[in-house]
Amino acid sequence: MPRRVLLSAASLLAFALAAPLAHAAETPAPADAAAAPDAPEAPNAVDKVVVTAAPYAVSLDTVTSSVNVVTRDQLDVAPPAGIGDMLNGLPGLRSTFYGPGASRPVIRGLSGPRVMVLQNGVGQVDASALSPDHAVASDPGEASRIEVLRGPSTLAYGGSGIGGVVNMIDDRVPSTPAANGPEGRLSASASSVDDGYAYSGAVKAGKGPIVFAADFSSRRTDDYSIPTAAVSDRLAARDGLTVDPDHVVKNTDVEVDAYGAGVSWVHDRGFIGASVKKTDTTYGVPYEQILAPIDPDAEGPVSIHLQQTRYDLRGEQELDNPWFEKVRVSLGYADYEHAEVSVEDGEVGTRFLSHGTEGRVELVHREHDGHQGAIGFQALDRHFEAIGDEAFVPSTDIKEYGIFTLQRLDRGQWGIDAGLRFDTRELRTPTETRDFDNVSASLGVFYKPTDALFTALTLSRNGRAPTEFELFANGPHPGTGGFEVGDDSLDSETVTSLEATVRWNSDRLRAEGHLWAAKYDNFIEEAPTGAVEDDLPVYQYFQTKADFHGAELEASYEAWRGASQSIRLETTFDWVHGDTDAGVPARIPPWSLGGSVVWTAPRVETTLEVRRVAEQDRVATFELPTDGYTVVNLKATFKPIADSPLRLFIDGRNLTNEEIREHVSFLKDIAPSPGRSVRAGVAWKF
Repeated sequence: MPRRVLLSAASLLAFALAAPLAHAAETPAPADAAAAPDAPEAPNAVDKVVVTAAPYAVSLDTVTSSVNVVTRDQLDVAPPAGIGDMLNGLPGLRSTFYGPGASRPVIRGLSGPRVMVLQNGVGQVDASALSPDHAVASDPGEASRIEVLRGPSTLAYGGSGIGGVVNMIDDRVPSTPAANGPEGRLSASASSVDDGYAYSGAVKAGKGPIVFAADFSSRRTDDYSIPTAAVSDRLAARDGLTVDPDHVVKNTDVEVDAYGAGVSWVHDRGFIGASVKKTDTTYGVPYEQILAPIDPDAEGPVSIHLQQTRYDLRGEQELDNPWFEKVRVSLGYADYEHAEVSVEDGEVGTRFLSHGTEGRVELVHREHDGHQGAIGFQALDRHFEAIGDEAFVPSTDIKEYGIFTLQRLDRGQWGIDAGLRFDTRELRTPTETRDFDNVSASLGVFYKPTDALFTALTLSRNGRAPTEFELFANGPHPGTGGFEVGDDSLDSETVTSLEATVRWNSDRLRAEGHLWAAKYDNFIEEAPTGAVEDDLPVYQYFQTKADFHGAELEASYEAWRGASQSIRLETTFDWVHGDTDAGVPARIPPWSLGGSVVWTAPRVETTLEVRRVAEQDRVATFELPTDGYTVVNLKATFKPIADSPLRLFIDGRNLTNEEIREHVSFLKDIAPSPGRSVRAGVAWKF
């Protein structure tokens, strides 16, 4: 279908769906609001507004699919890490963990190009989806809030989020004034396992209409300690290796610096502002630590130097319009480069360059009689280029356009959620061009038999166009340990999924469960062909059918409540199972079960956490099994001054010094996760 016809048809359909929700006599709804940052929270309180699952305000208690929110208060005391490691352990989430310098989320067994990592709703314009050793160009230390979307709630962001969406939201473009003078935050911490330290901060000033903001984030770590040799016993036995016995994963030092500033014009009916951010990161890539046999042609230790400059424009404006309440705009331009540098002689190897612009516009309908809705348009224009001996993907120009509508009817006891999206994507190399058109849709119904109980069932269909490396790859890729060969005849990947949600929220108990199944057509997979090229096994991309299903659970129960103290019990569980017509998919995470005891007093909160991750012996043909592990963590937060925003914290992780190997990591058999560590720090808001 021609692009012009596609977008015109999408526009007409979107407006047709939106028309019943427009009412000229409706007064504007108040702007979305969140609780004051210093307000006390009940043990089972939840955020009232989710800003990324839909362009309009939806209570987190009534979202029809799975959404997690990580707040700034939680980020202030969380271990500094890449986005994948930061989120690892949430139900359904794991980390690709390529050492502490590079990690991306794995959501319901899917990773790479099937998981979108966004900043303020638009793409990173980096190369992190290309390879697991490529870091995301934004650090969680910058964020004021991180939202994780799974299943049908990803529809607003297109087919590239077929597995899930992680949106890092920052306050670099202020949307509200600093009414009571300058306000901000500072946090700092130091850790023992890697001799690391980190600090971050942000400030906002200006009572309006001009408001300024600035933020920074920095962390430094050395090679980290582990309880065993880096190379696993299984890999050593299979390949006949004599391993280095040092209990250190070498070449895992990290330096991260990110800083930015923004200015906005804020008024009673909206805001418009711009910001700039600079990211400069250098990190080592772990390598196989062996004493024999030595390969004389093996590449020596490599570090990656990543730089990105990013410019953003964001705004929101209430409208005097009978159809629409407000319009939102988000536009980002980024210039990205990372270079692979030899640790031994400083020689620059392969360079990856990416620059481009992505933006979205959302028109939010006026709410009336339980009806909410929005239509939106999204566009991407990006150029990617790799230069050097390991440039296994040709230079590619990528253009993508999408139009979508989301609609919601809430009748109190029951309701309907619906969405529809059209996407078109063009990938152009110097020698060929591929075009893809995809339709995505979802329909959910929910029922609330009581105030405490919420149930929902959602059916969705999503389409994803192949990426430049799935189509055009042809060369050595040490990051994945193979010589990768794409297939330029690949079709779009489609998935039909069904998800059931049950949520209970009462005075003492909050519980949420998800049961889901996903059936893929044209699932894009890669497998070894048996050939060897450049001393690496050849992996060929191809398409097959696939079925995934799984379950997730999280619950919190207030077991005891005193006059000013309480004890809360928490648990999480996740499980995913995958099959393809070609066999077991690679890097499917095993089930995990976690439990915590949280004691809360006016000035102290302590948490004891125990998490069990099972072994994984159901593996693809080229994978080794992975042992299970049990990790014990203990942390405490203390307010030295009553009713003060100053917090001191101490955090003991992996206290039993367990050997932890993440099955979803490409490096699981040469780089286990860190051993026992103690971290202490301070967090302050003003």
